[in-house]
Amino acid sequence: MRNLLFIVLFFLVSCGGSGYEGENLALGILPPPPPPPTELVNDSEMLENPILYSTENIYCDLSELIYNDDESVNTNSDYAWSCNTESRLLSGNGIPNHEVGTFPNANNPNSISVQNINESFTIGPTLTWETGLYPQLGRNAFALNSVKFDPGTAGRCNDSGICSLANGSGSWNIEALGHDTFDFGDDLNHAHVQPNGAYHYHGIPELYLEKLGQGQTLTLVGWAPDGFPVYARYGYTDPNDSGSAIKAMEPSWRLKTVGDDGRPNINA
Repeated sequence: MRNLLFIVLFFLVSCGGSGYEGENLALGILPPPPPPPTELVNDSEMLENPILYSTENIYCDLSELIYNDDESVNTNSDYAWSCNTESRLLSGNGIPNHEVGTFPNANNPNSISVQNINESFTIGPTLTWETGLYPQLGRNAFALNSVKFDPGTAGRCNDSGICSLANGSGSWNIEALGHDTFDFGDDLNHAHVQPNGAYHYHGIPELYLEKLGQGQTLTLVGWAPDGFPVYARYGYTDPNDSGSAIKAMEPSWRLKTVGDDGRPNINA
């Protein structure tokens, strides 16, 4: 599936980092990755010789039950994380523990409702692709508050430039963020609500980061389906050195100088 627009707003790293101590939370430190190989290796070699990490004892006893009195929520945010010898376990109701936008709204006619979240993540994530390419896992990352990261949309455009924001047809995905062409009714957290009532993030959850209160530092906000942590906005200047300076991360996408064959009119 080709993307009409693509923006990376979160990043996964496999090196250590300091987290936050607010709200009685303490973040463990991931072991620094081994030094990069002296010779470039191809993908098949990486698969044969994966690099194994451990997130054992990091946020293995984390829970919160708090009432969210936002007018679009008015119910408890409830989540709990635990670990066993192999897995990190999440149970929660998918309700945000921070302020949200107004839902329903003109461009998103869905109300936030309680979900049944039960997810499992390995505590031994494995780096298998040095190039940054990876197999599609078909699963979502989840924030610590049990709200999922779900950047895709049901919006599609066909090669004639005919687009639909819901259940569209065609080989071009419509991204929710990064343009003014379509409005998916997202709020200040770059989030909106699916028809089943699931509130979910498409990008940086601004008010959640504000709640965490870590400022300009590396902040663990959730876990990816492959078991690696998800950090928001800031990272190490040298990703292989947890002692290097912190900087604001930027997406790596670039506009193509020549569009793909069959690409619809970008002004559609």
